Amino acid sequence: MQLSDSIYSEITALSKQGEDLVKAGDLEAGKHKYVAALRLLPENHREWEAATWLYVAIGDVHFRMENYEKAFKCFFNAVQCPKGLGNPYIHLRLGQLYYEQGNLEKAADELTRAYMGAGIDIFMEDDPKYLEFLEANIEI
Repeated sequence: MQLSDSIYSEITALSKQGEDLVKAGDLEAGKHKYVAALRLLPENHREWEAATWLYVAIGDVHFRMENYEKAFKCFFNAVQCPKGLGNPYIHLRLGQLYYEQGNLEKAADELTRAYMGAGIDIFMEDDPKYLEFLEANIEI
């Protein structure tokens, strides 16, 4: 299934605006652009690949704002969308969010998935506590 060209163009334009706003530091406005793009998807929106990256984008904004509960919901949705399961970045964020919730068993599982899928480099842009936690739980 593919989105119509007009819907796809509108979604990508809103996503680009959201990305630009986030880069400029206006996280809330960027999030609203991503949500508007997500709302353009047809029913059963989790069946569309665009939903995967839109949930990731929204989740990242929440993660940066330390709104971990909303971030978790976004990444939990993203992993259920096309190409979400097995995506190292999605597993990284899920692991970090489980860690923040104190669910260390699931955190170790998800962080291991991220490590297995992308290697140690995927951990380098975030707080080192996540890599330190993983190193304490598996042999790297």
